[in-house]
Amino acid sequence: MIKDQEFVLKLLQEYQMADADQIEAARSAAIDAGSSDIIAELVNSNVVNYDNLLGMLAQQYGMEMVSLEDYDIPQEVIDSLRGDYARYYQVVPVSNDGVWMTVAMEDPTDMEKLDTLRYLLGSDVDAVIAPIGQILAAIEKYYPEEVEDTGSSQKDVDIGSAEMIIGEESGFAAGTEDDDNAPIIRLVSKIIIDAYKMRASDIHLEPMEKRYRVRYRIDGSLREVDGPPKYLQSNFTSRMKIMAHLDITEKRIPQDGRIQLSVGDKDIDLRVSSIPTVFGESIVMRILDKSSIQLDIPRLGFYADDLELVTRIINYPDGIFLVTGPTGSGKTTSLYAFLNTINTTARKLITVEDPIEYQLPGINQVQVDRHVDMTFAAALRSMLRQAPNIIMVGEIRDLETAEIAINAALTGHLVFSTLHTNDAPGAVARLVDMGVKPFLVATALRAAMAQRLLRRVCKECAEPYTPSAAEKRILGLSDEYLANHKFIKGKGCRHCGYTGYKGRVGIYEIFLITEEIARLIFANETSGTLRSFARRNGMRSLRDDAIRKAEAGISTLEEVIFVTMRDEN
Repeated sequence: MIKDQEFVLKLLQEYQMADADQIEAARSAAIDAGSSDIIAELVNSNVVNYDNLLGMLAQQYGMEMVSLEDYDIPQEVIDSLRGDYARYYQVVPVSNDGVWMTVAMEDPTDMEKLDTLRYLLGSDVDAVIAPIGQILAAIEKYYPEEVEDTGSSQKDVDIGSAEMIIGEESGFAAGTEDDDNAPIIRLVSKIIIDAYKMRASDIHLEPMEKRYRVRYRIDGSLREVDGPPKYLQSNFTSRMKIMAHLDITEKRIPQDGRIQLSVGDKDIDLRVSSIPTVFGESIVMRILDKSSIQLDIPRLGFYADDLELVTRIINYPDGIFLVTGPTGSGKTTSLYAFLNTINTTARKLITVEDPIEYQLPGINQVQVDRHVDMTFAAALRSMLRQAPNIIMVGEIRDLETAEIAINAALTGHLVFSTLHTNDAPGAVARLVDMGVKPFLVATALRAAMAQRLLRRVCKECAEPYTPSAAEKRILGLSDEYLANHKFIKGKGCRHCGYTGYKGRVGIYEIFLITEEIARLIFANETSGTLRSFARRNGMRSLRDDAIRKAEAGISTLEEVIFVTMRDEN
């Protein structure tokens, strides 16, 4: 079927191959037959000669017209296109020079088909025109159904096992259970697997007015990658919602789901969030790689002095230890590492989380479920009857949860949790703002730790550099200081995606509740007063920790300023 019917009908009149009355008669006949293919009706009624139609299209689009009956296509060319792609898109490859693939197709107006093939193959695709009968005959000849496709020259062909796992997860085994969906399944699979290979933490699929944007969050920064054609947006959305067990008929409200799959020998989870926007449903998938979580505290980026302090805090017999920071700053990873370190057979550990991001062996983990009133507070209240030694609450969000956690800390339990505050002393003000009495905070809180993630300099392209005047001014670096310290930055290479950074490391601000600070909290002093007192008595700020990691060649001063500017302000 010719895709752009109205355009071709106008061409037929311009080339005097059919007049307006013949076209209207064909339109009526097609409607009566329940079809929208007016051009096929003109051909079938012998008004338009099919070969002349293709010749006219070839002339109009400047394409070569070929007869596949005269072609003996080399096997290496056939192997460059998967058989299921050829059958689905009704095209046949006729040449491939390693840069350009040329395919034979009937309809040169279907530019979206060529765009999709370019995306699927990761290479340039050109087209020639051939009769559809010859194309279908060539597909039967070169791609018999019973022979498994083993093409290896296209970019994404070597993801077979992962594609099959992803397909089977939702009942679609690619190319077997639902051939019509196989290309979409592979497109979605390609986006997920490419993101995983590039170490992305999130995949953002965002409908724009005239395109469908795909971005990966890598080392905390969003990076746009090639997206599928806009017309595939609804297919993509439906496919991902099916995989995440979401309601594909509901497009008016946000939905959350989860996908579990394997890529090679790695098990990964994807937390899926869908929200309606003006131009369609925006979907974000957070990639949780179970094998990548750091459960060894030293590998989180603590220097020896901070490591000694954290080790002392997490071995306290009771009290609350809070980890603060914005979403995506690594708070959960730190808590998991702390729990893993103190998890022994002599202690009982229970967590309540929303959601459970990683399953930790030997620890009782409880999932929040608001549909059955299993809130943080309800779960925490029940957990205390399980006689645990150590409790982890995913996040303290309200007064009820805070009060139960504090009561647990005051009755002999060690409690870990998170808060959303900019700095560590701000955790005190946040609890008081919730309604917790200052004297209870002063009595129960043992320490608060703020953290951020700093991008690491790529080791493959690192080179020395001299800090700019702006960096010197913002960070207050003296000439004497710079004379005694050397800095590096990455110039960008293929290993780091030409960003100069690869991987991230934590920076930390640890606010220890001493007797003096407890008295200030009891007196309901401001967060600024607490911070100033702690700084005078040796507390290292996030920026202090970041600068010493730049001094060590781990990161750059530019990254230090970017990550800590808001906190210092």
